[in-house]
Amino acid sequence: MTHAILNRRSMLSAAGLALPGMALLSGTARAQNQAQAQAQVEAGPFRFTSGDGQETDAERGFFEVPEDRRIPGSRRIRLGYVRFPSTSPNPGPPIVYLAGGPGGSGVRTAMGPRFPIFMALRAVADVIAFDQRGTGLSSHIPDRPTSTPFPALTRAGMTAWYREEMQKAWVDWTRAGVAMTGYNTEQNADDIEDLRRHLGAEKISLWGISYGTHLALSVLRRHPGSIDRVALASLEGQDQTVKRPAHIDMFLDRVDRLMGTDPAVRAAIPNMPALMRRVHERLEADPATVTMPGENGPVDVRMGGFGVQLMASALVANPPQLSMLPRIYLALDAGKTDVLASLFPPPHRYFSITGMPEAMDLASGISPERLALIEKEAKTSVLGDAFNMPMPHLLGAIPGVDLGAAFRAPMRIETPALLVAGSLDGRTPLEEQAEVIAQFRNKAQVRVENAGHNVFEAHPEVQTLLTRFFQGQAASDVDLTLPPPRFALE
Repeated sequence: MTHAILNRRSMLSAAGLALPGMALLSGTARAQNQAQAQAQVEAGPFRFTSGDGQETDAERGFFEVPEDRRIPGSRRIRLGYVRFPSTSPNPGPPIVYLAGGPGGSGVRTAMGPRFPIFMALRAVADVIAFDQRGTGLSSHIPDRPTSTPFPALTRAGMTAWYREEMQKAWVDWTRAGVAMTGYNTEQNADDIEDLRRHLGAEKISLWGISYGTHLALSVLRRHPGSIDRVALASLEGQDQTVKRPAHIDMFLDRVDRLMGTDPAVRAAIPNMPALMRRVHERLEADPATVTMPGENGPVDVRMGGFGVQLMASALVANPPQLSMLPRIYLALDAGKTDVLASLFPPPHRYFSITGMPEAMDLASGISPERLALIEKEAKTSVLGDAFNMPMPHLLGAIPGVDLGAAFRAPMRIETPALLVAGSLDGRTPLEEQAEVIAQFRNKAQVRVENAGHNVFEAHPEVQTLLTRFFQGQAASDVDLTLPPPRFALE
């Protein structure tokens, strides 16, 4: 989870995706600001406009839930969604979209590249773009400026910054009346059950990606009788908030073999993981000063190997950004650290804490056994523990919020499932997803060769398979193929 935000963490402006471990920065921080104004948006019909200007009839809806159901008299918060009415004369159970992150907005997702899928699924049922608690139309955590000075982009500097700033923010939000303990995946899952009741549906189906699958698993554990079918991509298991560094190394080895099929790339880079290690070690021993655009003019930032590992952890999510790695690392190996300036947003954007993502990750936590394994693997892996920033770096910063072993325990899932994965997904690698897939007993798998984390929109056939699955048609395993990425040397 602590991962791509893809819709999950701080945004790399040039790469257009999330830098792991930095709370949903540029795009998401702005979304949180906008959400405060959206809180007063009225329910009812309206014209929904996608990012590319397409329009359709839709309806905003709201319902209220306790912010923390475990606290008697907890304040009630309003959760929002957009409903796209079904075009079918006999619609099936509503299909609820669960965004990734944590921290992604279902409504904002519907505006983007998945808009055609939202529209296609209306042939089956109403499609609900749901904003989970703490996001978009459902945001009730107030904005607050950071107060801790920005650190160097080293492991020690960033770990200390995140822990101090998170503790300060937690106190501020609690004093403001926010029940921060309610921002966890079990409460989030119970919101989905309340949404089902609000919709007046006997059952609903779930369609989710990344953290949305982590949430879906909790819904299946807590409310299995309420779910008709699930279509999930880029799976993240109950004890996979923190990814195993060894699995990331396996992914990078696959990428290196793919690079080896291009003679020019192989001649320039005999071994990509070795090049990456060399760059990281050099900058960790002797951090560089990189001048980046700031809020009030240029800002000099100390960049260690850990900062470069963070950058790479974002770029591995999807092939268009993955293809940039050779060019970037060749430049860094030649001492051209200015290449990094265009890959990071201004510091005031990537050092940001918005509350919901961090609280969700802290609550989902990590089992002691997995933590010990990850700490051991991180010592020798290419990306170390930067890939998972800010977890487990934040562990223990806020005591008493971990949901415990029962939350993270595997289970047996009988609900019909369509499970979609991309072979070049570096955020939730195939080795991680295999642990989750083993829990499903009634499943069909779709593997898209050369697709990344954002696999739903990567291949046009996926939309057709999703529609057929939610229509109740029998599904079988399918292999789809996309052209491999072309790796850039310049």
